[in-house]
Amino acid sequence: MAECTAPEPLQRTASSVPALLRRRVSQTPDRPAYRFPEGGGWRTITWAQAGQRVDAIAAGLLTLGLEREQRVGILCATRVDWILCDLGILCAGGATTTVYPSSTPEETSFILGDSDSRICFVEDHQQLDKLRAEKHRLPALHKVILIDGITDAGADGDWVITLDELEALGRLHLSTSPDAVTRVIDTIKGSELATLIYTSGTTGTPKGVELLHECWAYEADAMMSLRLYVIDDVEYLWLPLSHSFGKVLMAGQIANGHLVAVDGRIPKLIDNLAIVRPTMMAAAPRIFEKVHAKVVQGAKEGGGLKWKIFQWAVAVGRRASKARQEGRDLGPVLRAELAVAERLVFAKLQARFGGRLRFFISGSAPLSREIAEFFHACDILILEGYGLTETSAASFVNRLSRFRFGSVGFPLPGTEVRIAPEDGEILIKSPGVMRGYHNLPEQTAEVLHDGWLRTGDIGEVDARGFLRITDRKKDLIKTSGGKYVAPQHIEGKLKASCPFLSQAIVHGDRRNYCTALLTVDEEAIAKWAADHGQGGKSYADLAASPEVRALLQGYVDQVNATLARYETIKKFAVLPQDLSIEAGELTPSLKVKRKAVEKKYAATLDGMYDGVQT
Repeated sequence: MAECTAPEPLQRTASSVPALLRRRVSQTPDRPAYRFPEGGGWRTITWAQAGQRVDAIAAGLLTLGLEREQRVGILCATRVDWILCDLGILCAGGATTTVYPSSTPEETSFILGDSDSRICFVEDHQQLDKLRAEKHRLPALHKVILIDGITDAGADGDWVITLDELEALGRLHLSTSPDAVTRVIDTIKGSELATLIYTSGTTGTPKGVELLHECWAYEADAMMSLRLYVIDDVEYLWLPLSHSFGKVLMAGQIANGHLVAVDGRIPKLIDNLAIVRPTMMAAAPRIFEKVHAKVVQGAKEGGGLKWKIFQWAVAVGRRASKARQEGRDLGPVLRAELAVAERLVFAKLQARFGGRLRFFISGSAPLSREIAEFFHACDILILEGYGLTETSAASFVNRLSRFRFGSVGFPLPGTEVRIAPEDGEILIKSPGVMRGYHNLPEQTAEVLHDGWLRTGDIGEVDARGFLRITDRKKDLIKTSGGKYVAPQHIEGKLKASCPFLSQAIVHGDRRNYCTALLTVDEEAIAKWAADHGQGGKSYADLAASPEVRALLQGYVDQVNATLARYETIKKFAVLPQDLSIEAGELTPSLKVKRKAVEKKYAATLDGMYDGVQT
């Protein structure tokens, strides 16, 4: 193995999340900490107010008998209560088991049972019903805490209490023992378990990833050292907090102390941006793909002069982007052209995000280079990063002053990387790497060797030190002709080129050519249909229509022209519905569950190879 980078030095400031929080509350008690929807508006609480609620939750858990490193589940969508409950668990010395709110009762039961969770916070009665249905399989779960709604003593006895009741118990405990939580925080070690996150299961049974206090404390220190944040930033947080990407943002915010607006309702995302007006936001690539498709299609539909102005402005923006990346001065002519492009085109796109955005961070799945370059041409910077649940999310990220589109940037300070010479697999060593998989020593030994984590991703480090991910090791396609194909690269090109595409899954392992399963964006295709005499047709009817197929074929042909012959898409099928989390085809962080989709549509895939020797 050839070592590619040495770790940048990093000054460590804390060893646990509660220590980070206590320092933040002490330093900036009156600064705003969280903003969240309440009633018909938004409410803001300070760090002092947040700290008081966290203490009450922690003290309440102590009165319920929570012991050190005992697991407490959270089954709830992204909202401020999720954050406060998680911090309360950690300040009581417990460890949080995260459960996606989209999980089925059976999946929820597996996670809570496998983790041996003793208590569980649930968002509402819909989530509570999942636990009621599986109660007979969860003998260790002795208390459920309901965030919204009232309890039903007749149905649940004292098994369920409300969050308000828990906090009241905590305040009562603190009235007689005011240092009860402080005593716990003072003794929490960095080596203690903080979080148990179950992998989203794109393949196989989910595994519980054990992340320690020092993992999150390291991530916070590393992110602060990059100086991405400033104290006056306003961050919009919508990502699933059950996912490591959302969790690491929590740690970074506590360390920096800026305001976070929290609302996980994805349908509200665009409306919220105009209200919150964030200066920074993290998102999955699918969000950027949808905005890009909508903007490009809208400009095309404007026709004539509008489309020509849009194309001219983006071309000007691309020249400016290239100059900035190369560190060159724009010059007076390009500056003047850019000012016109900004006024005519870019300002409208920037206004969609609230008008004061400094940068985006993209993670959880690969971001197409074409998408990143388009946004930068419009003077919107997307910094792509990379990490895994097993590395506490953040391991690499582009910097504000040093970035390269198509790469995931440089390692965080304190993180080392190696590229395995035999197959190009990325290996990572850092304080953010997990302790192991819960109760799975053999699987842990397969990926952890002398502190080095085998990521399962293939990549390369260029001469300037940027890491580029080429594909998932397990996703690489080897055709029957022996050629290797990286499907994510082709999928990214397809989605970047076609404003009507929602998802693309390239297939071809052990086949003699590549095919693809495509889904169309419901909003975009409905508008196209209305403009082309197809209005009123259902999604399935449009997906099956020869007109839509011909539309998509044109874009597939464009992408094929940029690929090696063995990579080209010879045939494709348009699926009768889009992929969804509910159908088990997407993870909650919007990544495609490739194996699940290929299994579900196996007959469709086989049909594209009928009569072909494979």
